[in-house]
Formats: sequence, structure tokens, C-alpha cells
Amino acid sequence: MSARSRILDRLRQRDGKPLQAPKSDFSVVTERGWSAQERLVRFERWITSVHAEVIHCDRSDWASALARVLSDKGVKRLALGREHPVAREARAALAGGGVALVDADRDIEGWQRELFDDVDAGLTSTLGGIAETGSLWLWPTTDEPRLLSLVPPIHIAVLDAESLADTFFDVLQDHGWAKEMPTNALLISGPSKTADIEQTLAYGVHGPRELVVLLRHAAREQTDS
Repeated sequence: MSARSRILDRLRQRDGKPLQAPKSDFSVVTERGWSAQERLVRFERWITSVHAEVIHCDRSDWASALARVLSDKGVKRLALGREHPVAREARAALAGGGVALVDADRDIEGWQRELFDDVDAGLTSTLGGIAETGSLWLWPTTDEPRLLSLVPPIHIAVLDAESLADTFFDVLQDHGWAKEMPTNALLISGPSKTADIEQTLAYGVHGPRELVVLLRHAAREQTDS
């Protein structure tokens, strides 16, 4: 039976009663019910499958993990906000070190050339992650503007393990997007990548070539992946 026939058949069977919507078969609204550990494993599996890097760390010492990432990747100039707790902790830990801290809360016209030509990496907080797709979700602000995660060659994102949700639908529902839709939300599932007609994959052509997720744990509860 065609889709048209099924619709017409349901309309004929109404008998004056309200038409009931069929049960949705969209996976996005299917309850997963994963445990916290399952969410962590699934998130890391998917996001690392697209060339991202996940580094597990304690929340009490995550800035040390950040310093190691910056050193390992040769980052000399790091762009970040000033007001968010993530930015404040990073600034305190990196002050007086060998990494120049670039203020990101400025009008883009005042530091556009610096952002595109001189900044090695951008540091942002996140509001959460999505286990089903291995995605981060962010709401950019004037303190952490959108370009901070889109322009520098390396994007370093700080994610709290307990903020992982099963699906994007859970994010929409749990955070009340229907009542207060963000003006600018970002879903990030890996570094920037593109391919030519011969399917040769290249990273960093339209954005960061590397994505590093600092996955913070309240306790040292690492995944086994």
C-alpha cells in the first residue's frame, strides 16, 4: 500500500473521531536509556571516528591537561574568553607561561587579522554532548563568540562528562528549547573536513583542522574504550 493510500484509508476510518498520529519511527525521539558509562563510550567512539581527540581528565586538574595539549601541539597563542569559569581557570593556570593569551571578547573588526593569521588555537566551554552522534553543543556568547570555535586551526573544547545526553532530542527537551530557542547554537561533531571530486579528504580547509575534547570527570571514572 502506498503512503497516499495509507493516509486516505486512515481518513476514511475516522468516524468523526480525532485522527490519531501514528507512532513515530524516527530514531531521534526513541528513548535510549543508556547508562552514564554507555553514553561516555558511545560519545567517544563516534567523535574519535571522525578525527577528533578525546582526553580524559579530573575536573580538579583539567587545566594541567590543557597545558600539556598546548605544549604537545606547539600552541603559542591561545584565544579564549574572560568571564566563563573555564576561561578564568585556564587563564589562572597559564598565566606567566609560554602561551600568549588572546582576548576573544572584542569586536571582530579590532582583531580579525590577528584571529585569522596569528592565533594557533581557540578554547571554549560547552553546554553538553550527544552520545548518539558524538557531538558537542555550544551556545556562543559575546565572551566566547562563534568564531572562537570556527577559525583557529585547533579547537579545544571543555566538556563535563555528566552533561552528556543520549540524543539531540533529549537536549531540546531537557533544556527547554521550545520555550527559549537559542539565537545561535553550534553542533560540532569533529574538525572541519571536505573532499574533492576524487573523494580525497582534507582537514582544516573551512575551519579547525583539529578538535580536542577535554572530557572532565568529577572523579577519575575513565572509560574502557
